[in-house]
Amino acid sequence: MKFEALSRPSLVRRLVILAAGWSLAVLVVTAIVLALLFQQAALRRFDQGLAELIDNLTAGTTINDRGEVLAPALTDLRALRAYSGKYWQISVPVNGVLKPGVRSRSLWDSELKTPPDLALRLAADPGKPIVYDTRGPLNEPLRAMASRAELPGGKAPVVFMAAEDRSPVDRDIRNFVTATAVAFLLLGVGMVAAVVIQVRVGLTPLFALRHEVAYVRRGKRERIEGTYPTELKPLADELNALMAHNQEVVERQRTHVGNLAHALKTPLSVMLAESQAQPGALAEVVTRQSEAMRQQVDHHLRRARAAARTQGSGERTSVADVLDELSRTLERIFQDKGVTIDWDAADDLYFLGERQDLLELAGNAMENAAKWCAGKVRVRAEAISPERFRLSIEDDGPGLSPQEREAAVRRGARLDESAPGSGLGLNIIDELARAYGGALTLSDARLGGLAVDLELPRAEA
Repeated sequence: MKFEALSRPSLVRRLVILAAGWSLAVLVVTAIVLALLFQQAALRRFDQGLAELIDNLTAGTTINDRGEVLAPALTDLRALRAYSGKYWQISVPVNGVLKPGVRSRSLWDSELKTPPDLALRLAADPGKPIVYDTRGPLNEPLRAMASRAELPGGKAPVVFMAAEDRSPVDRDIRNFVTATAVAFLLLGVGMVAAVVIQVRVGLTPLFALRHEVAYVRRGKRERIEGTYPTELKPLADELNALMAHNQEVVERQRTHVGNLAHALKTPLSVMLAESQAQPGALAEVVTRQSEAMRQQVDHHLRRARAAARTQGSGERTSVADVLDELSRTLERIFQDKGVTIDWDAADDLYFLGERQDLLELAGNAMENAAKWCAGKVRVRAEAISPERFRLSIEDDGPGLSPQEREAAVRRGARLDESAPGSGLGLNIIDELARAYGGALTLSDARLGGLAVDLELPRAEA
């Protein structure tokens, strides 16, 4: 049952999943876009510093009479300190390969690593600087920029390169991404919680409508009476109209069945009276068949009445009150036999049906037990679920064998012809219980006789 409940589609689950999924998707995309924008801004600012260094190198570099490249005296202390993380280098392309020339003191005895095709790429677009990633003297990650320029007095172009350790920038980017992820995660959790609350609050009238319908079905209400939003009020009105229509149809059919039964009873009574007034073989056949037809009419009338009641307004009946009334009545009827009836039922246990039907169900079973018991009858009514209860009637009489139990519920079956009655007691109980969606079970009683267990619909207290 739990698996089936989980497998059924849930409107709340669908709304929450759709809204939460959409919100989380937007948050994830937004977080990624923000991280990329921050990374681009940080690298752009980083590249501006490299470009300024190359501009200073280009502006201050000269070529002497011997054709040697002379670098300017830059005042950046980091470029003067060995392996500081900030480097520059001036190279000359020779046969498509960059030949290192003057370089910063921070490089010490090393040189900047360059891509193999850097000289060719610079030659293809001389005015455009090229940015690339490489490794420094201490294997630290560097972001480098190279630019080609023609110097006055120079016979060949010169390539200026500047590089700087990008670890601080990468660290700032990671910190920003982490902070953004945490912030958006908290925001996402908050949004999911808000979606759940919004859906639950928004669907509260729908849940209330479901409870109202359940109250009508269980007999606690005759119609839906709650106040609902504009969107749900037409639905509540239609449900009320549907229930009123169903009740009207049931009552009309119930009246038709009753009219038909009473219309048949009058001719049957006349036939019985005439057959009894003129004894003979034919009269005996007519009497027997007329009695059978009357029993059939009573039987189907009872079933139709019970079926109509189970589909009606959901009237409820106190089980304890009915058992108390029946016990007192039967003890007086069987006082010569000394029958005592021990019954027990909770005050908040209610039968979902009319009092007359519960009197017929319990009364037939208790009368049968009192008739066959040695002197003691025990009746117990207990709830077995929110929607069902069990009524058990036991006696200390001779009981029935399994074959006799099966025969006892057949219409008109009488196991003892010497005892008065029509043989319809247990059959009536079985038919009426089935009409209410219940069941009749016969078994051995702990008192030694027959146990009659009835499972019937339960109404809320």
